[in-house]
Amino acid sequence: MAKDTNDMSFLNHLEELRWHLVRSFAVISIIAIAIFTFAETIYEDFLLAHLSENFPTYQWLCNGAHFFGFESNFCTVTFTTSLQSLAPTGQLMNLIWTSLILGLIVSFPYVLWEIWRFISPGLHKKERRKSRAFIFYASFLFFIGVLFSYYVIAPLSVYFFYNFKITDLIENKFDFTTHINLITNTLLGVSLMFELPVIIYFLTKMGLVTPPFLKKYRKMALVLVLILSAIITPPDIASQVVVTIPIMILYEISIFISKRVIKQQQKKNK
Repeated sequence: MAKDTNDMSFLNHLEELRWHLVRSFAVISIIAIAIFTFAETIYEDFLLAHLSENFPTYQWLCNGAHFFGFESNFCTVTFTTSLQSLAPTGQLMNLIWTSLILGLIVSFPYVLWEIWRFISPGLHKKERRKSRAFIFYASFLFFIGVLFSYYVIAPLSVYFFYNFKITDLIENKFDFTTHINLITNTLLGVSLMFELPVIIYFLTKMGLVTPPFLKKYRKMALVLVLILSAIITPPDIASQVVVTIPIMILYEISIFISKRVIKQQQKKNK
């Protein structure tokens, strides 16, 4: 049980935070060890699944093109390149790092719960009851981001890079670590960007942003999202646009959430 914040010194807070971080890292590590144990299955059936012409996204895009009477290259997807490991320790180090990233992704709800346990003693009872829902909504948005990045962004990125050629005189031979990093970075980066409504909610509660502020800087937010999309996704326009559209939709939802928070605060102050 967390101690009452009124009776805790700064060092007590640090000690409390340390144990929340230790427990979070312990859970991440346990899941990472499990992923490490089943590495072959996870790599072949999950991380490298986009290299199969039978991946669902390619089938959906092919069927969609046929439905509208178009021909599509997604109906004849082929990946002729074999991945390579260019360093003696490459496979082991990539497996360790990938296990930790996937461990964080899987344990995200628990990490949120530990964060909530740390901050909840500083809330009033009414605020504490309401804030419990944030774990559900934040986890829901996060895993929607995981699904979106895995089934939309990742396959489009893989297809683009594996089929892009300046000339036939240059043969694509990729280091497997770049492929795995592409998938894991996309999964984690896009999923965190889907947390925007939750972030705006808390920023509004703290009085740092308001609906007029969000509306005024909407164009600036678009530019920022494009920059972030360029960082977490491959440098092709299609992937960046596909990421930007849902994030901007979430931005508009965030404005609505900010309005709700302001209205609730105004009612409370009356």
